[in-house]
Amino acid sequence: MSLDNVLPKIDLVKCSKCGECILACSQEVLAMGEHGPVFVRADLCTYCADCETNCPENAIHCPLEIIWKPSI
Repeated sequence: MSLDNVLPKIDLVKCSKCGECILACSQEVLAMGEHGPVFVRADLCTYCADCETNCPENAIHCPLEIIWKPSI
């Protein structure tokens, strides 16, 4: 499966290039590119959604929601 289908989506039109998403990412998956944040280490994304939560412009959206269910 391609990582493009599961990675958070970045709307570069809404993005103010503040870098908050990059600072919030504990895995250093994001970096600032010429036009805004880009995934430079996509394979290390843990899908924590901290980038989405910390984006003041709501320019990042996680297309999937992961819910952990305790084992019985």
